[in-house]
Amino acid sequence: MKDYTEKVRQLVDDIKTICANNGLGGEANEYKIVTQSFLYKFLNDKFLYETKKTYKELKKLSEKDYGMLLLKLGNKAAHLNPDHLLEKLYEIQNNTEFAKTFDETLNDIAILNTKIFSVHTDGNTDIRLFEESLIQSSIADRSKHNAVAKAIINKLADSKLNFDEIFSAGFDFFSTLFEYMIKDYNKDGGGKYAEYYTPHSVAKIMAEILVGKEKPQNVKIYDPSAGSGTLLMNIASKIGSERSTVYSQDISQKSSHLLRLNLILNGLSLSIHNIVQGNTILHDRHSKQKMDFIVSNPPFKLDFSEWRNEVEILPNANERFFAGVPNIPNKDKDKMSIYLLFLQHIVFALSKTGKAAVVVPTGFITAQSGIEKKIREKLVNEKWLKGVVSMPSNIFATTGTNVSVILIDKQNKDDVVLVDASKLGEKVKEGKNQKTLLSAKDEKKIISAFANKKPEDDFSVVLSYDEIKDKNYSLAAGQYFDIKIEYSEITPKEFQQKIIDHSNKLNEYFEQGKKLESEILKNLKNLKMGGK
Repeated sequence: MKDYTEKVRQLVDDIKTICANNGLGGEANEYKIVTQSFLYKFLNDKFLYETKKTYKELKKLSEKDYGMLLLKLGNKAAHLNPDHLLEKLYEIQNNTEFAKTFDETLNDIAILNTKIFSVHTDGNTDIRLFEESLIQSSIADRSKHNAVAKAIINKLADSKLNFDEIFSAGFDFFSTLFEYMIKDYNKDGGGKYAEYYTPHSVAKIMAEILVGKEKPQNVKIYDPSAGSGTLLMNIASKIGSERSTVYSQDISQKSSHLLRLNLILNGLSLSIHNIVQGNTILHDRHSKQKMDFIVSNPPFKLDFSEWRNEVEILPNANERFFAGVPNIPNKDKDKMSIYLLFLQHIVFALSKTGKAAVVVPTGFITAQSGIEKKIREKLVNEKWLKGVVSMPSNIFATTGTNVSVILIDKQNKDDVVLVDASKLGEKVKEGKNQKTLLSAKDEKKIISAFANKKPEDDFSVVLSYDEIKDKNYSLAAGQYFDIKIEYSEITPKEFQQKIIDHSNKLNEYFEQGKKLESEILKNLKNLKMGGK
């Protein structure tokens, strides 16, 4: 599988090189060409892989038989007509208007597969699979259109890479592949609306703790701020893609495109119509659904003052935002705690037996007033809390905010597990930033704390809901650790000897100090004006 990983990475790098050589390096148009060209190759190979199980030579099929083939194919792969195939485009690459033909082919595929592969917006607009004119709208210099289209089709048709043998590969392969493909387009930082990519280790811990050894059937999994889908893919993989239906919403157009690509790669195409691009808080498109599992890394601080007052007058706002809507600060509106809206929305969206894992700023777990305190009180008083994991600092490379994971379980009426994982992990440099990486051993230690429910000194505690109430609803593990004083038994003679040893050591230090004082005074007397 390593060989295939390298081939896929090489293909991605080759397409990026084509873009860079034509002036698109680092631009939004480069992101479109790289991801959509790769997607076309994947869909082409997937179509051939599925259809060749029944028909070895598609060229010999009549129009009627080809129609029957598409009917039998169903939703196993995107539907492609004979003229859509990569092989066909490769054959006609020297045509005078090849770039136009390339674009029209992708456009036709998007139209043919609108029903399954379109992402929806909160304004009821369908966002199709491919751009209407990918090459022609991305490259301003018309003289380069054909050359770029030809270069791409030749790279895609490279016989060294065929997806056939990797369609059965598991989640770990495709998640690594996806992360590599989008690494330059989904940065952890940069700007007001930065999307913070959730580390794979954190996503895995959240999924493992939520699902455990259960084998749930026909469940709805949801992320109201999905980004490119790291959290959703991890929990869908843990539960099983065939037993999961994915729902999501995110205001970012780019993220919605990337999430669709992620779903396709991981065999979850049937859930694409549940992807919504839009404002989750104002225009919740999944309000009629109650979710079985919710995972989320919501935005922490974001200025939503322009629509803050609209939240308070939404239907069922009092029930949905039970602890209140954050006020607008007099200064620095970018520090508005929008995550508190998402956290309340998540609690509201859970089914009666639902479970959730949400990333929050660590300050949330100890705040002694305000909306933060009211949310914690609700979770504890209703007995909906599974536990909390306080993560190491710099688990996200480009934000100094310490984070914790709140784990909600509406069926957990007994003990709550609090974990302080702040001392775990290895510090590494990532560019100009420092990042903490959790090892497989670290991940297992955190997951085991919840599976076994056994306290460990200075790491985890197991508490009743009443104990948490007694500590003013604090969810910080450290506040429940026992204070231990180390001591050892010694005889009076041994004690006297220790005193003598310490006294001798102090006298030695005092003597050294006197000598140093004398030397300093001597050197001061020798100092002369002008150094002469």
